[in-house]
Amino acid sequence: MNLTSKREVLKRIYQPLGLSLAYLNIPPNVITLFSIIAGVLSAAAFYCHHVLTGAVLLAISGLLDLSDGIVARETNRATKFGAVLDWLADKFIDGLVLGAVAVAYATPWVAIVLITVNMLHTFIKPVVYSEIGFSQRNKGKIWDPLEGVGFFGRPETHLTLFVFAVLERFITGSLTLGVYFILLMTTLSLLQRVYYLYKHYGRDYEI
Repeated sequence: MNLTSKREVLKRIYQPLGLSLAYLNIPPNVITLFSIIAGVLSAAAFYCHHVLTGAVLLAISGLLDLSDGIVARETNRATKFGAVLDWLADKFIDGLVLGAVAVAYATPWVAIVLITVNMLHTFIKPVVYSEIGFSQRNKGKIWDPLEGVGFFGRPETHLTLFVFAVLERFITGSLTLGVYFILLMTTLSLLQRVYYLYKHYGRDYEI
């Protein structure tokens, strides 16, 4: 699937919100903070079995996360700290929400494994930046070969959570199935990234 590789197409959906927030002159780091707050509330709602509330708050958090970069660029407030804060916010929200959902609708062990695999799937990219040396930027984003590799990332995870949360309102057990589906797809996507790196760099011996 890899919705991340379709960023330019999907931008048409969330760009109006980003431009509106830029017009209001809201600092991008404040928008990131609001995204974190919405993510924390989403995790709490999921844990308390308020699935629709959790899904809506997660969607709001995601939209704010997508908008802070637009605001930063449109208002010339893009900073290296802001980029780091955005990364940290994403992973904090993902770990909290996935953990809350998995504990509430699966088991603590599933939550541990799910969070671990999800973090590995994301943080393989900065390791690639460091060890292989990708630093070229396009519109503030580091270009790397993994951008189009890995068919199940953060957008797909959020979309899956949203869909299965809605289904849970009508079919009990749907969100449990969704947790296991996310775990399976994220694991396969991680293995796809590892295989890609081995195939292209497995014989590049260090000196």
